[in-house]
Amino acid sequence: MSPSHTKYLSDVDPERTKIRSRARYSLHQIFLERSAKGQIRWTVVPYPTRALAQEAGMSMIEYEDFVYRALMLDKEDPVKAWISKAREQDKIALVLSKGREINIEGPGVKLYAQIAGRKWVNDDGKHNMPGGEVFTAPIEDSVEGYIEFDYPAIWRGVEVDGIKLVFKKGEVVESRAIKREDFLRQMLTTDEGARRVGELAFGLNYSITRFTKEILFDEKIGGTMHLALGSSYPETGGRNKSSIHWDMIKNLKKHQVYLDGDLIYENGKFILDVL
Repeated sequence: MSPSHTKYLSDVDPERTKIRSRARYSLHQIFLERSAKGQIRWTVVPYPTRALAQEAGMSMIEYEDFVYRALMLDKEDPVKAWISKAREQDKIALVLSKGREINIEGPGVKLYAQIAGRKWVNDDGKHNMPGGEVFTAPIEDSVEGYIEFDYPAIWRGVEVDGIKLVFKKGEVVESRAIKREDFLRQMLTTDEGARRVGELAFGLNYSITRFTKEILFDEKIGGTMHLALGSSYPETGGRNKSSIHWDMIKNLKKHQVYLDGDLIYENGKFILDVL
């Protein structure tokens, strides 16, 4: 992944973006299903470019160092570091997979979701490099509450900032944004699944400490969570189908997460002694 330009669709009518997403829907589903079954091998990895550095607000040298740290290439033994990270995240994913419901509370969020029977997947760098998250798909009609996102949500180079979503019975019933609210509301009408949560995840890569406007890094920021509106990953057991999968990120540095009523996460980290 080495873009030379990141705003290539910023002036395109959102209606045309919706049409393209719908046209690619069947191909997207084939890819997700084959990937979940282990029938294809793929990895996405970044290569530092000036466009990415500019988006992140860094010099080229600073951005290269950021990328190397995010991939843990600055460690004496990067392979050993990723194996250790995989084991830690495996423990978290295993505990979460046994849960029935999850509550996330704190400034700007009060969210409830049922997760019984859903699998939490450990993203440890085999498909996305850098890895550093655990994710699942909540029961499609179970999400209740509200969430205000701290960072811009970016879709194909279009930034939507200051998003707040309100959920009832799993569906977005209220939405607002400070910037590009029109685009947000257009994307929510892409298809039936675009108003539901396809992914719920926690960022666990504490080598990533800043927002860069590149989702491959930003969704992994240690001490964050993200929701994706749209399609779920089949390997989680999720059933939501959509031609979009739009990640939105929330800082959890001053928040608590409860699994079946027990506090398991506080101030940006899972409480490993509890797990």
